[in-house]
Amino acid sequence: MPQKIKTALLSVSDKSGLKEFAAALVKSGVEILSTGGTAEFLRKAKIKITDVSDHTGFPEIMDGRVKTLHPNIHGGILGRRKDKAHMAAMKKHKIVPIDLVVVNLYPFEETVAKGAKADVCIENIDIGGPSMIRSAAKNHGDVVVVVDPKDYDSVIAEMKANKGGVSLEFSRTLAGKAFSRTAAYDAAISAWFASERGEAFPAQTTLAAAKKMELRYGENPHQKAALYLDGTHTAGVATATQLQGKELSYNNISDADAALELVNEFVAPAVAIIKHANPCGVAVANTLAFAYEKALACDPVSAYGSIIALNKPLDKATAEKIAKLFVEVIIAPDAEPAAREIIAAKKNLRLLVTGTLPDKKRRVMQYKSIAGGLLAQERDYLNVSEKDLKVVTKRKPTKQEIQELLFAFHVCKHVKSNAIVMTQDMATVGIGAGQMSRVDSVQIAGKKANLNKASSNLTVASDAFFPFSDGLILAHEAGATAAIQPGGSIRDEEVIKAADERGMTMVFTGFRHFKH
Repeated sequence: MPQKIKTALLSVSDKSGLKEFAAALVKSGVEILSTGGTAEFLRKAKIKITDVSDHTGFPEIMDGRVKTLHPNIHGGILGRRKDKAHMAAMKKHKIVPIDLVVVNLYPFEETVAKGAKADVCIENIDIGGPSMIRSAAKNHGDVVVVVDPKDYDSVIAEMKANKGGVSLEFSRTLAGKAFSRTAAYDAAISAWFASERGEAFPAQTTLAAAKKMELRYGENPHQKAALYLDGTHTAGVATATQLQGKELSYNNISDADAALELVNEFVAPAVAIIKHANPCGVAVANTLAFAYEKALACDPVSAYGSIIALNKPLDKATAEKIAKLFVEVIIAPDAEPAAREIIAAKKNLRLLVTGTLPDKKRRVMQYKSIAGGLLAQERDYLNVSEKDLKVVTKRKPTKQEIQELLFAFHVCKHVKSNAIVMTQDMATVGIGAGQMSRVDSVQIAGKKANLNKASSNLTVASDAFFPFSDGLILAHEAGATAAIQPGGSIRDEEVIKAADERGMTMVFTGFRHFKH
């Protein structure tokens, strides 16, 4: 038997679609209770309402902090219609049943995202709203709860289909959504308090995110997947606008994120070509088009079906070059009209624009699920600069070599461990990634470099220290004359000696960039 809706309580901060929704309710014979700004909004829209204060016989007090926290409200929501004792109590205390509760909460997350002061954030913590939502959701067998304006149309359609009522199945779906919303809201508040106290790892943590879309599948077709937004509104692939192309896959999104994070390391025009979360070519230059040419030259075979990220808006010249290659995704802060027109000719190519680049210094948490638990860590926001470098060899690096060393180490940060990166003229020429042995990574990078006819004056970067001199010696044999690594091995002196014997310059950074 559908739940008949006779009385509704509307109290929302987001007024989108409210006028039309309320008008449709009135047309269906529903009496509307409202309060505060919502009541004022509906009156201006010429929609008949009853003030909550008139309904309860008690005025709003304490600057609106206390208005719906009243037995006439919560009794009307929580009273079970088929429970004789409940109905007797409602009749005795003249409590009118409330059949529909429409509430969206004070914009706490948005207030925090804007960088508001603590007292402003606290005032945007909703108390009455979550109480009403939870009450209605608990009693969803008799009360319908709506927390999202996107559900207004479906509520009206359901009422029309059920002669002014809704089915239990429909009400239960909305109740589940309501509990998810209050859980996310409380999680955001808890996270903010932990942040205010400077607690990176509080005793308890709750992750809250809103589903943006379901994906065709995960890493493999037999795995289900979805994309969620964390509410921070951070620029990046999750919040990017897709201008064209096929639906994004799980792997597309993961690789696009890796590519964007890499090019974000650089100020000069930079291009990163990513395959399976690892770069197969990275370069910086005075123009994007030239940077793309240099990045592609590193491994043009692997670049087929890749993800390409740019740290500047996609221009016509670069778009023309990229359009010659089969590419899955291009991601950039923006795309010029002429570039968009060129890419539009490849209808399946996904073009994403982020508006801006992610904040390099953001200290957000990264999570990884494991059996029975969750690993949490800060993202790797550290970047080496010239002042961090410690020259450990007899030969000092030139100014040009210092820039090349820094470039190589920045790229190395984004390569799966064990990571070895060889560069020349601010472009990668060989990359060894994800090997169990660092020596194997050196051999792979060296082979790539030699295939690219780069066999002299190369720079080699290692994400962690060389545990023995063999890796450095192999890098030198491949053409490396300058090296950058964290240092810290018990055999550092052995490695330094090998560099000196070969006339190499080598610097230590003092910290590593493992990426598993």
